[in-house]
Amino acid sequence: MSHTPTTPVPDPHVATVTYLPTSRPATAAAAPGAAPALGGSASAPTELDLVEAAKRILAEHLGTDTVVASEVMKTPVDLDAFDPERPLIPAWARSAEGWAAYSGQRYRASQRAFRRWVRRQRTVNGHVAQFRRGRVRMHDWVIGFEGVQTQATAHQAVIATKEARAAARAARWTPALMKQKKTAALQAMDRAQTVATQAVAAHKKAKSYRRKARAMRAGAVYGPPATAMLTGYATTGLLGLTGAALATFGGGAFAGRHQLGTETDWSQDWRSLGDGDTMNAPMLDSVFQAAKVIASEETLRIVQMPMLDSRGAWSAIVDLPPGVPAKKALRAQEEIASAFGVEAAQVTLSKGARAGRIELYVSKDIPFTEKGVPGPLLALEAASNFWGRISIGPDVRGLPISISVVERSGLIGGEPGAGKSGSGNTILLAAALDPRVILWLADGKGGGDLDPFKNLCEEYEGDADPEAFYGMLLAALADMKARYALLKKLGKRKVTEELAAKYELLRQKLLWVDELMLYTTDEEWGKKITKALRNLVSRGRAAGIITFCATQKPGSDVVDTSLRDLLSIRWALRCTTPEASDTILGRGAAAAGYSAKTIESEMRGAGYLWAEGQNPVMVRADYYDDDQVTELLSRAYDLRAKAGTLPQGQKSLGTLLREKGEPDAQILAVLADVFDGYEQAAKAQAEAEGKSAEEVENTTLDWLPGSVLIDALTAAGLTITAERLGALVARTDEEKKKRAWPGSSSNIAGYTFEAVTRVAKAKYGLTA
Repeated sequence: MSHTPTTPVPDPHVATVTYLPTSRPATAAAAPGAAPALGGSASAPTELDLVEAAKRILAEHLGTDTVVASEVMKTPVDLDAFDPERPLIPAWARSAEGWAAYSGQRYRASQRAFRRWVRRQRTVNGHVAQFRRGRVRMHDWVIGFEGVQTQATAHQAVIATKEARAAARAARWTPALMKQKKTAALQAMDRAQTVATQAVAAHKKAKSYRRKARAMRAGAVYGPPATAMLTGYATTGLLGLTGAALATFGGGAFAGRHQLGTETDWSQDWRSLGDGDTMNAPMLDSVFQAAKVIASEETLRIVQMPMLDSRGAWSAIVDLPPGVPAKKALRAQEEIASAFGVEAAQVTLSKGARAGRIELYVSKDIPFTEKGVPGPLLALEAASNFWGRISIGPDVRGLPISISVVERSGLIGGEPGAGKSGSGNTILLAAALDPRVILWLADGKGGGDLDPFKNLCEEYEGDADPEAFYGMLLAALADMKARYALLKKLGKRKVTEELAAKYELLRQKLLWVDELMLYTTDEEWGKKITKALRNLVSRGRAAGIITFCATQKPGSDVVDTSLRDLLSIRWALRCTTPEASDTILGRGAAAAGYSAKTIESEMRGAGYLWAEGQNPVMVRADYYDDDQVTELLSRAYDLRAKAGTLPQGQKSLGTLLREKGEPDAQILAVLADVFDGYEQAAKAQAEAEGKSAEEVENTTLDWLPGSVLIDALTAAGLTITAERLGALVARTDEEKKKRAWPGSSSNIAGYTFEAVTRVAKAKYGLTA
């Protein structure tokens, strides 16, 4: 007869008590609330698992259902508050996440303790020797220490009896004529007899207590084995007797499982955070000693005791011994991680407020391996402020990191696939959402990563063309020159937010260069681009021009050191070598413990950011997917349309010139409008003549008589002579040649549209 195996259904209440998903998450196939199988998935629990486990524990503790428990957990908790009665227990330890993390830590510690006990079972003579030691230990426990007490009371009774006999003998042989001595001797005899009587009684009581205690312990030690053997033999015969004997042997072996000389010496056992042990002061000492940071006889001074946060990570602040600098510990990050039993990426070391102080943070898992979280830009209902601080992303502790880019410039570097484009979006999107910021973007990759920003850019180079990029830099230098001229006229040294709001010319400008390597390594234009870019970075910051460059390993063959050293904000994403990391963060950063080589490949978008403070900080950039980028850029376009700051490339040349507010710019604006008007008329005439759409589109007007231009200037209220116009709009000999004009019987002198645009670009950096 075949039997179909059935899967037992576990009791959900038992599962709630015995299982915590922080250490052994249930598989997807398990029923809700059921304990997982021993061979179940060992993947990391999700945040939802932690919350659900905490709810079940809270419900069990309160004696209520999970619905009531969830309502209780909705009460806001100040995670920084402390209980006056228990000031050393922070509030997060009593929260759902804190309790779940603490329980998981206890579970891992118990696993570690069990493995430690198994390792101790190996003895020289095997389990027989363990049973022999266990039998001796249990017998010694049965005998106890009462025999010593009984011997002591017996000795006291003998001495007291001897003293009583001596006192009685002295009292009997003292003459009665010596009344005083006789009385004293009798009194001494009475006292000695009383003491002897009490000593004998105490001895009898000690013997009685010894018999009772030994009998009770003997029953506890020998009673269960004897009962098990008799019961087993009476019920199942020899088989039961054998089973009871084996159980007795196992119990004796368990009692004698440790060597007598080392059974209580736990200090020699290696402890590891990776195996679930608790971080404490002895562990820190052994870790720093194993990493050769301190000598074997030296110890650390604990400034902040090791603490476990709600994320399951350990943190501590320690002072190294006198004479040991912090940089020695920072250089030994991999050795310290090995001693802790974790990956190097899980250990974060930073220099504290003193030369020998170390702030230590050890993550539960490798940080930044989960899916990136969008930043705060999605929650903005108004425009961003590029003059303020820009959110970059969280650090390893989950704390938000922000920087200021005012009067700064930056360099982002890392190997291909490290996440440079996604990291750069945090800065680009913040600039796009501030309608006051002018965007000039150059895509040296030519892959279209910056194409979504094209409609917001006044200058955009997306074809990876070094010549076009060099022209962009020349225009930026001309704009910088005009900015400084206005600042000099205003008596100011640098652009401020108030000045930028008052003067159109002084608005913030962001020049973003992606894959700088393609431009600077070009044989024909590379040196010119490097020189122009160095000039712009060194002088443009005070004029409100912010430059950011992104590239792969920015070595001296890619970025000249004279340019690289001017870029004050450094962001090193994953690199293949410490040397590559140093080319971004600066020489000696890797040796000081800040090496982007330690960043794992799955930590996409994470890197060391050195923008403010003494040391780089491990940060992961906020992540925005393509749909979110499109949404934010659409919002940025609407903000700029309402503010009237749409890209200058979408405005006519005449409008751009009028915004300059200078007399020469007003003259050039009228000339540009006249050319535009005549060109539109020519296109309308071509369309009326029945020409094709392509022919109409290609209809242009590049020359007008000087008399037409002067009449237009006069009509606009600008009185200007032919000599003044000729001095303003310089022409080549070819352009000065006279041409025919409808309505004129002879050729007349005039001006080309190219001459007008040439002057506008030279004086104001504007193009049609």
